[in-house]
Order: sequence, then C-alpha cells, then structure tokens
Amino acid sequence: MSTPTSMPLLSAISLGQLYGLLQPITVPNTSPNAKFTNWSRTFTCSPLAVFEPETEYHCELILELARREGRVVRAVGVGHSPSDLACTTGYMLRTTKLDRLLEIHADKRYIIAQAGITLDALHAELANHGLAMINVGSISDQTLGGIVTTATHGTGINYGVISTHVMGLSLLLADGSRVFCSRQERPDLFTASICGLGSTGLILTVTLEVEPAFRLKEVQQTIQFHECVQTLDSLVIASEHVRFWWFPAADTMRVSSADRTVEPAKPVGSWLWHSLIGFHVVQFLLFVARYILPLNIFIGRFAAWLVSTNVIAIDDSFRIFNMECRYPQHTTEWAIPYENTKACLHDLHDWLMREFSDPKGLRPHFPIEVRFSDSDDIWLSPSNGQRTCWIGIVQFKPYGFEVPYKLLFERFEAILCRHGGRPHWAKAHHLRPETLRRLYPRFDDFTRVLESVDPRGMFRNEYVERHIFGKTGPGYHNRVFKRHAPSQ
Repeated sequence: MSTPTSMPLLSAISLGQLYGLLQPITVPNTSPNAKFTNWSRTFTCSPLAVFEPETEYHCELILELARREGRVVRAVGVGHSPSDLACTTGYMLRTTKLDRLLEIHADKRYIIAQAGITLDALHAELANHGLAMINVGSISDQTLGGIVTTATHGTGINYGVISTHVMGLSLLLADGSRVFCSRQERPDLFTASICGLGSTGLILTVTLEVEPAFRLKEVQQTIQFHECVQTLDSLVIASEHVRFWWFPAADTMRVSSADRTVEPAKPVGSWLWHSLIGFHVVQFLLFVARYILPLNIFIGRFAAWLVSTNVIAIDDSFRIFNMECRYPQHTTEWAIPYENTKACLHDLHDWLMREFSDPKGLRPHFPIEVRFSDSDDIWLSPSNGQRTCWIGIVQFKPYGFEVPYKLLFERFEAILCRHGGRPHWAKAHHLRPETLRRLYPRFDDFTRVLESVDPRGMFRNEYVERHIFGKTGPGYHNRVFKRHAPSQ
C-alpha cells in the first residue's frame, strides 16, 4: 500500500500538525495499554508513547516524528517473546492492526501479508484458500513479522527455520523510504532482515512461500531417556517432523513423529493432560512446590505419567504443529550443531541427576523440548551453516507467581555454550558482540547493513544496543525492564 497521493509531503507537515495526525492512533497515557508487558509477564516497560497504526501512512508519520525528535521506534506484535526484545523507553509501534492478507497466489504457492497478522489468523485465511504454511513452531499466537525477524523455527531436520520460507519483504526504512528486498533485490538487506531483530527497518509486508493445505499424522510414544539418545539419529530422520519432550524427573522422553498424510482427520489428545487434572491440578501442585521444593520431582513424574499412553492423531497441519504453552513461564532455548546433540543431552542428564540427588539441588520443571532444523545461510539465524538441535527449558509461574529459575538457567546455558550453543533471539540471554561475532561468521556484515540503513539508530532499542553493539550501563543492563526482583 503506497502513501495516498492526497496526503501532504511529510516534510511539509508542521510539528503541530504531525501531533494532530497521530493523535487518533496514540494510546492515551491513562490507558493500561500505554505500558507494555510481555506474554510471560517477565518484562515490562513504559514507552514515551504507544502508537497503533492502521495504515502504512500512519507508520510513515510515526517515523517522521521520531526523526524530528531523535527518538527510537520499536515495533511490537503481541509481545510473546519471553525477553525484553520488544521493550523500549522510546516510541512503541504496535503492528496488530496491520493484519491483512493482501495477496494470494495459490498457483505459484506464495502469499503477501501484512507483518502484523497473527499466525492463528493466517492459518484460517490460508485454509479458506486450500493453503498452509510449510512449517510452524509450537505456538501460533505471534505475528508473522515477529517470527520472521527472530528466525523462529518449527521442527524437522530437513526443514529450515520459518524465515527460509520468506521470499521478499517490504520495509519502511529509517529515512522514510519504502523498499522491497529479496534474494534477488537488495539481497544484503533481505538476509539481514529475515533475522534482523526489528533493527533494519519496519517490516510492512511479508511475501511467504506456502503449500497446498495438508494434514499431519502424528504418533506420540514415551521411551526411556537413554534409549532415545542411543537411537537419536534414526528417530530424527524417521519422520518429517520429529520433536522430543523430556521429563527429567521420570527419566523419559516423549517422542512426537509427524508426517504428511491423506488419511481423514482423527483429532486425539491425552485426556488426562488436557483435562481438569492435567491443567489445574498440575498448576496447583507447582504452586505448592514453590514452598516444598522436593515436590517438584513428584510433579515431574506425575506429568510424565499423564502423557505416557501411545497416541496417534491426524489433523490439519497447524493443529499438530502447535501445542499449549499452559502457564506463564520463564524460558530459555539454545541451538547447537546437530552432531553435538548426543553429547549435550548426556551432559544435561548427568547435571540434572546430580541436582536431583542433592537435597538442596535445583528443581527444574518440565518438559525440556528438543527440536531440529536444517542449515541455512541467514546471517544471524542460529541454524546458520549447521543442521541444528534446539533445546529449551522452562520454569512455570503458577498463577503468575515467581519461581526460582536464574541459577538453573545459568547452569543449563553453560552446558549448551560448551557444545557451541547459540541463543534463540526472542529469548533472554547474556551474550554480547565479542561472543556473538565468534558464533556468527557474518555478524560484522549484519552490523554493516544496520549502519548503512539506520546510521542514527532509530530502530535500535536497548536489546539491540546491548547485544549487537555492546552498549553498557544502567540503561542497557539485562534486567533493566525486568518486571520483578531478581530470582534465585
């Protein structure tokens, strides 16, 4: 969508007129929405102003104001990232009203959608036209722009991160120009933007490769941890989309294997896990375990039992790909070279068994999710140059109450780092430019593009300044936007 010809040139608009044009899309300071808190309720911020644009022209006005006032602009979707990636003390631009599917090219297997559309809405729109996304992560609450700019992934050793299915982007740059980029047109900007942390420009539209709608047949079974690791290579390639859910307290792995099928739909779930027992009883037990730490081991075994039966389900692809996040949570996830998977899982297992045997040891929640992706050439993708195993750990916050997690995550991350770990960009981590430069061979190419398209740093919030440019000080600390006092 281009700027309407009837609209005045931005440079001709006075500052007073600019404020007037932005007033209808500015969230009042008295509104609860004038503050931002992410989905997991772990980070919060109070932006200088929050805008909810409904058109691309609105976006142009916001950037014009930011240029004149020297402000940072941070785009945010639904705020699902469990880090401060979306937080800012500058201007916040909510993309959730820029949520339309603009073009459908079923014969050529691609669509063009606004970046603010959620995956849930996109699934429904695609299904109406007999189409589907090629691969999807564990949830679909996020916006399309959000998953692209963080290289969010699904699972499948022969499937890349979701950004590998992006064919083109239209961006609004810091200087106000609207550009299109792809692998053929402005390829450096494109490769930087499809895992760009929102720092290359404002993503307006995404051209996305899709495929005809399909069903998946998923088989879930529980096996012992050591059996899973011993047969890992054969398990991972046995189906198109394979993932594991590890319950350390029970020493078991829940194996999910899914393949495309033409069989009729047969939705099936674990009644115990999804029922009153599975949701409310487990949450209550987790709450009690905040005070009686040894109870966490029992809860882990109980949860593993709830999902221990063999299950075969056939359903629309996105329904099989997705799972329920259940409760607000602290989480961290790291990507390691696939060839390090067995050794890393063994090291994690040895560590957790030591914690369990220590009466004062740490008590992790469950499950630990293990997924896989193919290699890619995206500069900041954790799968850049390597087939990848993703390992993620959670600590649930029952009823929103805090739980110990910090030391647990530090020890977990130390093991992942020893095995070449790269952090998921949407999740909180401690790495700085000096370390990231060693992990990502094209890191300096990425920063070169940022300096070129945004020399004044309009799109660099505290997260980007901290992790990409190495800024330090109280305003750039990891916990500057932390919602609660530090946990143990």
